[in-house]
Amino acid sequence: MLRVAGKMLAIRGNGLLRSFVRFYETQPSQAAATSLNGISPPLEGIKILDLTRVLAGPTATMLLGDLGADVIKVEEIKRGDDTRKSTTSTFSSPPHLRPLSGSWHPPAAPLAPSVPKGSEHLPPESAYFLACNRNKRSITVNLKSPGGMEVMKRLIKKSDILVENYISGKLAEMGLGYTHCAEWNPALIYASISGYGQTGPFRKNAGYDVVIEGEAGLMHITGEPDRPPSKVGVAATDIATGLYTHGAIMAALLSRQKTGKGCWIDCNLFESQIAGLANIASNYLVAGQEASRHGTAHPSIVPYQVFRCKDGFVMIGAGNDKQFASLAKVLALPDLPENIMFANNQQRVKNRSELVSIIQNKLMEEPRDVWLERFKGIGVPHGPINNIGETFQHPQAQARKITADVEHPRIDGPVKLVAPAVHYNGKRMPVRMPPPWLGQHTEEVLVHELDFSPEEVADLRRKGDIGGVA
Repeated sequence: MLRVAGKMLAIRGNGLLRSFVRFYETQPSQAAATSLNGISPPLEGIKILDLTRVLAGPTATMLLGDLGADVIKVEEIKRGDDTRKSTTSTFSSPPHLRPLSGSWHPPAAPLAPSVPKGSEHLPPESAYFLACNRNKRSITVNLKSPGGMEVMKRLIKKSDILVENYISGKLAEMGLGYTHCAEWNPALIYASISGYGQTGPFRKNAGYDVVIEGEAGLMHITGEPDRPPSKVGVAATDIATGLYTHGAIMAALLSRQKTGKGCWIDCNLFESQIAGLANIASNYLVAGQEASRHGTAHPSIVPYQVFRCKDGFVMIGAGNDKQFASLAKVLALPDLPENIMFANNQQRVKNRSELVSIIQNKLMEEPRDVWLERFKGIGVPHGPINNIGETFQHPQAQARKITADVEHPRIDGPVKLVAPAVHYNGKRMPVRMPPPWLGQHTEEVLVHELDFSPEEVADLRRKGDIGGVA
């Protein structure tokens, strides 16, 4: 039985998604009402166990939660997701949101009326955790205890998808590997996210974005040609792996609709990053061409790079002779295209340093925004190099409403989050729930969905099988 829009729906075998289709064709729901403006959340009624931490896995499960899935984040009892911590060997003092008055004090201290019971001992919510855990519920379970295993077994039997990012083989050693879970629930889709995959000599190695960036080629092509390799400014490999995992799970759901069977998905940072090398990988495989670093420049188009202006930076990409002539005109260098050294792209690449120096010197005469105004409408690809504040103040970002204000029970005022990126019929999927505080929904899930009695929950808590306070 699954709860869908407040109703209980029996779902078995290969009719899962067809059952949902028939259900929504005949029954009104909150999701159906949403379709008047966008589309009904397609994963409403799908239950996901999220055993992931940090970024790649939480990104994948958040995207599924955005589509209406019920995501239950299973966390370690005392610490929770690594990104909740204020300081660890991995994360150093991430920003936190200001908690409600009276929160974050020892349990014995007086409880402010506005602080949710059970959360008063927890530290403030970290910005890192908030970034990739919206539309989820949190429970805390000890995966190493018999009582915790019983909780997990009941959860798995009632779930559609399990997503984990433990080191390859670790959950199997604990009795929660794919073969164990498939015995309890043959229709379960089990997605494993790791550093290097479930097979091969590196399968036991932990996966860190910055290490994989180096090991899988990305760092070699990132940075200035005369400087050491550089990492990307955000954990792009983690995010790409989360996106691959999200897509793989959606494909597995479609497959289960046909076969009634689940499957084991193997996603990893190493292969996701290699796949992301795109034409760079193809250049090597097809022509044996090794890549190198070019900073912001393009290896075979000039000018195509970031230039410094009087007070900032601008990206300019004149990809053909017509665009180059237009750029030269705006720069008040109309004779530049007539110069044999720059008459076509082949010559411009050959004489790159001379041309870049001429353009750079000219751009330094005026502030960035003056040039941006002059570039409007000339047909040359260009754009400013914005800082993060300028990014969120960008007119397009403002017009598209790229943030969402979400009420959080532990924080003064609404939390501002990046909104889901995709529109359906002109509307985004709603942010239904704020990122949860640690263990917020433990009792709710165990009592109302797993049929534990309040007394059994209290006993599990006393034994350390689950977390939270009574």
